[in-house]
Amino acid sequence: MRTRPVLVYDGDCAFCTSSVIFAERHVGPDCEITPWQFAETDSLGFTRERAEYELLWITPAGVIHGGAQAVAKLLLNAGRGWAVLGALLTLPPLRWIAHGVYRLIADNRERMPGGTPACALPADRRPSTRTTSHTAR
Repeated sequence: MRTRPVLVYDGDCAFCTSSVIFAERHVGPDCEITPWQFAETDSLGFTRERAEYELLWITPAGVIHGGAQAVAKLLLNAGRGWAVLGALLTLPPLRWIAHGVYRLIADNRERMPGGTPACALPADRRPSTRTTSHTAR
C-alpha cells in the first residue's frame, strides 16, 4: 500500500508540465509526482482517457480526485497558507467556480503560457459534458 498520495499529470503537455514544476518549487506538496505516460495505470486505478482529461490526485487508499479537486487536495497536502486555499476550493460555491475555471483552462491549455499544440486534446476526444464528481465518496 502506498504511504504518500500521487499526483498524475499529462507529461506531453508543456503547460501541464510547467504547472507541476511551479507546484513542486513553490507549493511543495508531499506526494509522488508522475506523468500519466509513465504511471502504472492499473495499480493506481485510473484510465488513460481520464488522465488526458484532467489532473489526478490519488490518495494512499486509492481514492481519486480529478481536476480542480485534485488541485485542492494538492494545496491541502502542502500545508501552510496553501491549505487554507485548498480548503476553500472544496466548499460550494467556490468548488463550482474552481471546476469551471479548471475546465476553461484545461480545454484551452494549448493557448496558455507555455502551452504548445501537443497540449490540445483531439476534438473527437474532448468531452463536452463531464461532471466533477469522479471521486469515490
